[in-house]
Amino acid sequence: MSDNIFLPGPSPDTVRTADGTVLTAPVGWILFPPGDAALTRRVKAAGEHWVVQEKKGRKTFSTGVFAPAETVARIRLDLEAERSTDVYARKKAADLRRRETAQATYVDDFFEAVVTFLNFHSDHSELAHKFAHAVTEHATPVGSGTVARTKRIPVEQRAEAAVIAWMRHQTTAYDSMKIQRVKGKRREVRRMLAQHSKELLKQYRSGESTPNDCPLLLALLEARKDDPQ
Repeated sequence: MSDNIFLPGPSPDTVRTADGTVLTAPVGWILFPPGDAALTRRVKAAGEHWVVQEKKGRKTFSTGVFAPAETVARIRLDLEAERSTDVYARKKAADLRRRETAQATYVDDFFEAVVTFLNFHSDHSELAHKFAHAVTEHATPVGSGTVARTKRIPVEQRAEAAVIAWMRHQTTAYDSMKIQRVKGKRREVRRMLAQHSKELLKQYRSGESTPNDCPLLLALLEARKDDPQ
């Protein structure tokens, strides 16, 4: 743990070091919450500060930054003045358009990656596109936290992982399963269900006829009912 990164303490004005030592914030310091990246960045650059983080599962979340109240107030005023200008408003509008364009491009690219991964027989091409649409709609929204939003793996791997995840939740009983609280058991169940999903996909790739009660067909019918379009 870095010298200025701490765990939350037992009271609002305290933090805890990695070895469990409790420290009280210096007089005149305040804890301001996360959410304003520019404020956080500038306060950190301005001088001494304490970053407060806590781990939940595999993810680490910021609960705020301790810094001199005077510094935080000054930088807030500077930011408010900057953000009230026409130049800033135009920049924000341009940034938004750029993000929207990038998102639209990514959605298209991801959809194509899903279709490519599915690789359904031409007899099932229409179904492949409906399936890819359902997966893409679920996985690509900004902030969704799905595997499709990670940049750590290529889009082809993201598409495969998103398809298997969608099938796990929509075509199996995974969400209602009672899984033993034993280390590795949930992972084992997910692997087993993933293998079942891959076997089902093989049928569509080979062009086999599938029964009307196929779990994938039923799931896509249900997804279509929920589609506001």
